[in-house]
Amino acid sequence: MQRPKPGDYAQHYEHYISGIKDDDIHKVLESQLSEAVRFFKSIPEEKGNYRYAENKWNIKEVIGHVADTERVYAYRAMCFGRGENKALPGFEQDDYVKEGNFTGRTMSELINEFRLLREADLLLFKSFDENMLSRWGYVEGNKITVRAILFIVAGHTQHHLKIIKEKYITMLT
Repeated sequence: MQRPKPGDYAQHYEHYISGIKDDDIHKVLESQLSEAVRFFKSIPEEKGNYRYAENKWNIKEVIGHVADTERVYAYRAMCFGRGENKALPGFEQDDYVKEGNFTGRTMSELINEFRLLREADLLLFKSFDENMLSRWGYVEGNKITVRAILFIVAGHTQHHLKIIKEKYITMLT
């Protein structure tokens, strides 16, 4: 699969896309699934509500945010891949986390939700042919291709895995 090109996405997504080194995005998403699930399962349940600083999300909220964001982006990819020509709205991540009730759930539930979501998204993403991957739409006034969305999903997950490892886990040990 080709990588997204400049112009396929808004500049503020560059850090997510450039962080994905392999062009085979399906392989990246699959290996990331097993890596993320294995890593999340290594975090003890009693540490799930840990925050590394005041006003920062706890670990459960980060996992919930990753799942919510993937869900939103998969929807966008499906819409644009199916030819939707209406602009789609953005979402306010802090509001979604606040209303997500992630702290009231178990780590196991959140990990399972992420796993099932990624498995379903992989089936969807693999169904896109080259024509569908090249389609584009608008979100909050910014043009984006389906191909770019797949790379953003992987880059966003990678970004938060890194944050959990660097900011949360180091503080827990």
